[in-house]
Amino acid sequence: MEKENLWLTYEAEQLEELEKVCEDYRAFLDAGKTERECVSETIRQAEEKGYRDLYTAEKLAPGDKVYASCMGKSIALFHIGTDDLEDGMNILGAHIDSPRLDLKQNPLYEEGRMAYFDTHYYGGIKKYQWVTVPLAIHGVVVRKDGTKEVVSIGEKDTDPIFAVTDLLVHLSSRQMEKKASAVVEGENLDILIGSRPLKGEEKEAVAAQILKLLEDTYHIEKEDLMSAELEVVPAGRARDCGLDRSMIMAYGQDDRICAYTSLAAMLDTEDVSRTACCILVDKEEIGSLGATGMTSRFFENTVAELYEKLGGYSELKLRRTLARSAMVSSDVSAAYDPLYADAYDKRSSSFFGKGPVFYKYTGTRGKGHSNDANAEYIAKLRRVLDENQIGFQMAELGRIDAGGGGTIAYILAGYGMEVIDGGVAILCMHAPWEIASKADVYEAYRGYCAFLKDMK
Repeated sequence: MEKENLWLTYEAEQLEELEKVCEDYRAFLDAGKTERECVSETIRQAEEKGYRDLYTAEKLAPGDKVYASCMGKSIALFHIGTDDLEDGMNILGAHIDSPRLDLKQNPLYEEGRMAYFDTHYYGGIKKYQWVTVPLAIHGVVVRKDGTKEVVSIGEKDTDPIFAVTDLLVHLSSRQMEKKASAVVEGENLDILIGSRPLKGEEKEAVAAQILKLLEDTYHIEKEDLMSAELEVVPAGRARDCGLDRSMIMAYGQDDRICAYTSLAAMLDTEDVSRTACCILVDKEEIGSLGATGMTSRFFENTVAELYEKLGGYSELKLRRTLARSAMVSSDVSAAYDPLYADAYDKRSSSFFGKGPVFYKYTGTRGKGHSNDANAEYIAKLRRVLDENQIGFQMAELGRIDAGGGGTIAYILAGYGMEVIDGGVAILCMHAPWEIASKADVYEAYRGYCAFLKDMK
């Protein structure tokens, strides 16, 4: 079932629209390198399109557009349709957290007259990929009085950047004998932040200089770092990749490539019959746990609030709505990489330029911990995509015993709703810089628009 490369099918008008979608996508990536930043940018864009805070609305009616944020790190958007909400929703879901380094709660220390921030890596990473890469610090510091300092250091040309150091090749004979998983240890992923001592200080003078800079520049005291969420991410902007500019290279495309295309489809879709929903959540990379992860009651509580403002909540109506909904759990796929062909089953792989990818199931080895979409639901999805002339592909992640992965799909499927895994294929997944095809970004956006509008 060979699929045609989409680049060969687009007319000039579509190519122009493709570049606009991808330009906006790159801007979203640059504005949202953390889950907090993604939610802030989502709210900004949603309010420009007429969405309002669910909790400020007294009553809702068909045609209304609302959003609800959870702790500033997850968000759900709803466009109320003309059909009864009890008949279910069309839901696009993605996650907005990405692998990174997090500062520990007592991060600052000095060793060998060098100052460091101690980190704890977040999500599944190849630790050796994070050394000698220009890094930035994003996040918030909250003081005891509740005031908040928003931090972003390393993105402007005039900003300093940071790095995790590596052992020089001339002295690394023993290091090079280690397994790849142990070449760089987790405790050595500390970022170098200074080397200049503060005059007049005899003990830990470099760390003292850093503390002085934090206080003078950001009004942050050492103890304030205990109530901080500071994330270390690759510094730099999303860029076109390739001489033909057919690809995008950027940090955090897992899973912000799916978050953006879902959001853009949600904001651009008008006059829906079934209520449309887009939910962007935190913590997927570490199991979807916690108050802002998909396993929390945030989504369920928000739909209950929606019902109350539509005329009256009932537990039975809520259960019926969730069970009768249809969802695309949108997460990235592993694009076929010919340089590592032995990790893939080529007949069941996803490829650049052939549109969004759908998985009947994910999981590991014997489909462990996976959602498994019903054939009837896949047939409905195929109809919607074909009727709207959307290019798409069906695939698996890689060779059966090579590893595997999971998404938030199984969590929503727990309500009894129809859920399928779908998304965009990328190269270098979970690396500091990931690569995607512009054609797939554009076609995913088109496919998600069709899903929200026409899935019955």
